[in-house]
Amino acid sequence: MRKKAPTAGPTKGRTRAAKAPAVPPRSRPLAATPPDRPLDRHDLYELCVQSPGDLVGMLSAIHGHAPLVLGEDFAGTAALSRLWAESAPRRRAIAIDLDTEALDRHPAHKRVTRLAADVHRVTLADLPSCDAIFVGNFSIGYLHERRDLIRYLRRCVWRLKRRGVFVCDTYGGASTFTTGTVKREHRTPDGRRVIYTWEQRDADPITGLVTNAMHFQVDRDGDIELRIADAFVYNWRIWSLPELTDAMLEAGFSDVEIYDKVPSAVDGEGNVYMAPVDDGADLEESFIVCVAARR
Repeated sequence: MRKKAPTAGPTKGRTRAAKAPAVPPRSRPLAATPPDRPLDRHDLYELCVQSPGDLVGMLSAIHGHAPLVLGEDFAGTAALSRLWAESAPRRRAIAIDLDTEALDRHPAHKRVTRLAADVHRVTLADLPSCDAIFVGNFSIGYLHERRDLIRYLRRCVWRLKRRGVFVCDTYGGASTFTTGTVKREHRTPDGRRVIYTWEQRDADPITGLVTNAMHFQVDRDGDIELRIADAFVYNWRIWSLPELTDAMLEAGFSDVEIYDKVPSAVDGEGNVYMAPVDDGADLEESFIVCVAARR
């Protein structure tokens, strides 16, 4: 599923399914949790929600040209930035988030810059040029108005190097505005069970606005040790794929593609391959995708 700006010519030298360097498997940040500190919502978010090791390979493959510098906007604990920097000696990242507590969760990394700031207001001249910018956890939905979305995307165009790519994830399909909950179970490194609940609490198909929440429960052998209701609550606008595509092209990107948020293929050496979705019929009835806009 691809759309190009009317003035953009064909892109030479870019394959539809690109090879990325092998990356480590999904990280286990809870293994490094100090024994004298109880689990908190950030620990549980990293365990249950994030797969930064998978994202490193996917972003590399979507870019397709050995990207080195990553910008992680709305970065939270900057887990992706850390894994990106660790995946190759020359790689570095800049992680931006308003939440200082989240950014400071983990020790500093010499090739990761953490910036507690508003991504809309940070001085662009102070930021390094990026090969890729990623906005995950549906955080593009923090932008409720189209003018704000386009203004942000224009800033991203300015931040990207030639052949750079901006990638955000979003969800859509039949259940987009359906309220309810979904539960998943995970295990901590020491064997405790974590029940993760994703709730879509409110959803308005007329405005596109939703309220979503995450809840966690931790138990050991049936005894509940921790319960966190409303660990994270989000008020987002769910942008449709055509809305995002049109906004990206208007902001100055030359080419927009849609990718499943799972690798198209992974070979025996762990190399990731990604191919864009050409036909909307190939998407699931309810889907999570990555929208990739090329500079």
